[in-house]
Amino acid sequence: TIAKLLKKYASEISPSHKGADAEIYRLKSIARSWLGRLDVRYLNKHQFNQYRDDRLTTVSGGSVCAELALVKRVLETAKRRWGVGIPYNPILEIEFPSGSKPRNRRLYDGELERLLTAASSQRNIYITPIIEFAIETGMRRSEILNLRWVDVDLDSGFASLFDTKNGEDRRVPLTKAARDVLLRLPKQDERVFPISANCVRLAWERCRNKAGISDLRFHDLRHEAVSQFFEMGMSV
Repeated sequence: TIAKLLKKYASEISPSHKGADAEIYRLKSIARSWLGRLDVRYLNKHQFNQYRDDRLTTVSGGSVCAELALVKRVLETAKRRWGVGIPYNPILEIEFPSGSKPRNRRLYDGELERLLTAASSQRNIYITPIIEFAIETGMRRSEILNLRWVDVDLDSGFASLFDTKNGEDRRVPLTKAARDVLLRLPKQDERVFPISANCVRLAWERCRNKAGISDLRFHDLRHEAVSQFFEMGMSV
């Protein structure tokens, strides 16, 4: 069945990928759907067209594209690497939905203050500085959480990032406000922000709800930071 292949891929292939946790979660979710019960010997494009249309009623086109592309990779891996007898990959013949529209959400007047007020009421001491640091640096959540003290040079005002999402290392300039955030933090761990991504996600949702803010994602802080950089006169 497709489910068996998805689970095999999740255990053997996904762990070596960036964003492995999210990919494994998606694989297991698809495996639990009716698509997972299909026999790979008798696949056809109508089944995947139906799956696409079903999913479009509950999630965005971008999410459906990601799911279909993932199943496509699994089927190709099963044929070429594992020798599974799949006559052909029907996903090659179906039309993918249009992807999600690019987000350009920025913070509105007063939203940052409300977010920080809500964050200050959290028991975790790292939530407020993470929000402040994200806006000052434009770093991704994963980059912030992977940042180590040894990679931070407060004297030169730079943080070095390694093994980033696009596979490239880079140096991030630290504003005075970003340096002030770091100076307030305790050095109790090799990581600057020693908490999990799930902890940040849950805390962010609590802060956003308490602040009465809707349609704002943590990644939107990166949009806000980049927009502020341009407004300060910085180039691409």
